[in-house]
Amino acid sequence: MQAKFIQENPSSFFSLVALKEVSVMNNMDMTVIEPLFSSLSDELRMTPAGREFAEAMNKEKALIEGKQAPDFTQNDVNDKPVKLSDFRGKYILLDFWASWCGPCRQENPFVVKAFNQFKDKNFTVLSVSLDKEGNKAAWLKAIEQDGLSAWTHVSDLKYWDNNVARMYGVRGVPTNYLIDPTGKIIAKNLRGEELQKKLEEVISN
Repeated sequence: MQAKFIQENPSSFFSLVALKEVSVMNNMDMTVIEPLFSSLSDELRMTPAGREFAEAMNKEKALIEGKQAPDFTQNDVNDKPVKLSDFRGKYILLDFWASWCGPCRQENPFVVKAFNQFKDKNFTVLSVSLDKEGNKAAWLKAIEQDGLSAWTHVSDLKYWDNNVARMYGVRGVPTNYLIDPTGKIIAKNLRGEELQKKLEEVISN
């Protein structure tokens, strides 16, 4: 419905609003989003909102499968800096979540199951929390309650302004990226049993 509206109203500001909705629903799938953005009028694409969306698309294109995962540093639960590149040589699930996020908490048992199955096969998890400043206790409690303490957790406690989440264009949680030992992204948003299936496929026994 939104796609039809966009195609029929290429100059309407509401087409840009609709495109943002489509991008969230399709998890910023470029095969869907890019043709729709291209169908907008030049004037609309050059507005501040249009340029901002184009920038978001460029960021997303830098994060597709086969691209190098951007490196970052963020503090762990003990305020010690941790780099993504510290884990180079392993398969890493870069997992964006938060203690306040119900769907994240529902997804955690699948992450725990995958971690336990593959932790001795060159696999680990690096969790980035979008918890808020002043809410560190809730973050730590969720780690304990959900049985996540066996792997590394980082956060700057800036909620949606988390620097790593912004770098990776995260618009909703849970969001995850599977990164190979060379640092390349090989999958995104593996949910439920999909994570285990993908790991079985890429990690040799």
